[in-house]
Amino acid sequence: MSLFSRFVVATLPVVPKFLVGKVASRYVAGETLEDALEAVRSLNALGAMATVDILGEEVSQRDRADRAVEEYLTLYDALHREGLDANVSIKPTMVGLKIDPVFFEENVTRLVERASSQNNFLRLDMEDRTCTDATLETYRRVHGKFSNLGVVLQAYMRRTLRDIEELPEENANVRLCKGIYIEPREDAWKGYETVRRNFVAALEKLFRRGVYVGIATHDEYLTCAAVELIDRLEIPQDRYEFQMLLGVDQQLRDILLAEGHRLRVYVPYGQDWYLYSMRRLRENPEVARHVIRATLAGGRSSS
Repeated sequence: MSLFSRFVVATLPVVPKFLVGKVASRYVAGETLEDALEAVRSLNALGAMATVDILGEEVSQRDRADRAVEEYLTLYDALHREGLDANVSIKPTMVGLKIDPVFFEENVTRLVERASSQNNFLRLDMEDRTCTDATLETYRRVHGKFSNLGVVLQAYMRRTLRDIEELPEENANVRLCKGIYIEPREDAWKGYETVRRNFVAALEKLFRRGVYVGIATHDEYLTCAAVELIDRLEIPQDRYEFQMLLGVDQQLRDILLAEGHRLRVYVPYGQDWYLYSMRRLRENPEVARHVIRATLAGGRSSS
């Protein structure tokens, strides 16, 4: 990250919440389930699939985790009722990962059972390195009973190529992304090109193992490399999909759809939009710069 980008990120805490809210409307469907359903309807009309996530993480009380599970069950029912082409993603720490591993696995099982009964799918998102082992262990155990369960691997983690070797032999489903958490160098590759190289290596390894892959990137270089791999390895269209964030590089999204690739958009919603939006701003200093400029301009006009 450049010196300018570091300055922008350091300045973000002074940005008024209402300005972050304006940016959030680009990345977040809204605060309610109906907001999320409307976003999915619009995406489906464009030929894109969706994965819906209720914003929230780092839950430490069982009753809050229980409420989150109930919200997700309601979400599944709504998607099924409307016949929308969308599945569901969850943050493990929102449904009990850091409370108790047995409690967490029970909650994952409840959700994947509901998904299975409705011919749907559940994705376990990947959080920071403190969650990796528990998330993958739970994925492998529950996948032994329900194949409609997927997980996420992060290309910047040094362990990822090894983790691919321990995936289930059949019906494994992985979203591959670069990774966003700040991790120590002994755990994560730091160079920009190094992470790209590991992403491509991991993608090829997943393809060769017969894993269904959600290729989650807005990086045009990685998109090009993925298409090249798909062509060279003759991967059928029903064995992969591209995945993108809501509100990010819609032109690339439209290009991929026009070329006939399956594409899924991550649709987050919920009351915890502020923390999610701040993360998106930290990842994208160019957008953050415009927000900070608006903050400073507002300050001058009111003085």
